[in-house]
Amino acid sequence: MRLIAIVLAVVLPGMALADPLPSWNDTDAKAKIIAFVDSVTDPAADTYVTPADRVAVFDNDGTLWAEKPMYVQAFFALDRLKAMAEKDPSVLSSDVLKAAAEGDMKTVAASGEKGLLEIIDTTHTGLPVEAFIEDARTWLATAKNPAKDKRFEDMVYQPMLELLSYLRDQGFSTYIVSGGGIDFIRAFSEKAYNIPVNQVIGSSVKSKFEMVDGVPTVIKEPGVFFVDDKAGKPVGISGRIGKRPIFAAGNSDGDFEMLQWTTAGEGPRFGLIVHHTDAEREFAYDRDSNVGKLVRGLDEGPGLGWLIVDMAKDWAAVWPDE
Repeated sequence: MRLIAIVLAVVLPGMALADPLPSWNDTDAKAKIIAFVDSVTDPAADTYVTPADRVAVFDNDGTLWAEKPMYVQAFFALDRLKAMAEKDPSVLSSDVLKAAAEGDMKTVAASGEKGLLEIIDTTHTGLPVEAFIEDARTWLATAKNPAKDKRFEDMVYQPMLELLSYLRDQGFSTYIVSGGGIDFIRAFSEKAYNIPVNQVIGSSVKSKFEMVDGVPTVIKEPGVFFVDDKAGKPVGISGRIGKRPIFAAGNSDGDFEMLQWTTAGEGPRFGLIVHHTDAEREFAYDRDSNVGKLVRGLDEGPGLGWLIVDMAKDWAAVWPDE
């Protein structure tokens, strides 16, 4: 054992270590990420952070997987609504539900938040939590993004998968903090990102406990319980994790407060925004987008010291199958 220790001490400092972020181009973005991680993991540095405080939080839609042409959960809700209506047409009890089942997204969009909540209430409630998660997993196994003809599960960002793995290898705990439904995300978080369900923070509907055929069960009910978006994200993090992260990544103004709160803490901090600039490999959008709108992040982020990742410039690959 002593001989092995001596060999490692002599050889390792001169060895070329494997690139922790191979799908990132050798730009300033990659260099800044690695420099930050080195600074907080070096015990001899004044910037050292103990592993217990190395908390990293990530938005999901548009940050870890694609969110265009609309959120994946919205596709799930629409497909679920159509299936429900085939069994029982009376489910379509309003104009917005009828429009959604017919694929009339213009009418759905015009209905605003109220219409969206009606669709969610109709398709996401009345089931035990476990049954809902299993339905989501079954749907995700085959469902495809119509714009790219790729399975939603295959449209995770390879560079972000590498970043998650790199941070965990360096003693970070990684969390998802999303405006999406918490139970929907829990259906795929471990398989897609190696993030366990207890490290997922998301929006949720009301729920209740009851005995179903003698079995203690938690049932999803109509009505919003918590919205984990914008100013809700720091609240959700504080309530679930109990400490301020030192690393936060997002892609839209829905993530602004999360990055703002994270980077305002004492000591070394890192804020990252994925800027969708690659129309050829993925999608290009920011200020005028109806999904993943990014204005404040572009205007104020650089002045706050945040890294704006240019997808077209900074990523050598986008999808795992590249």
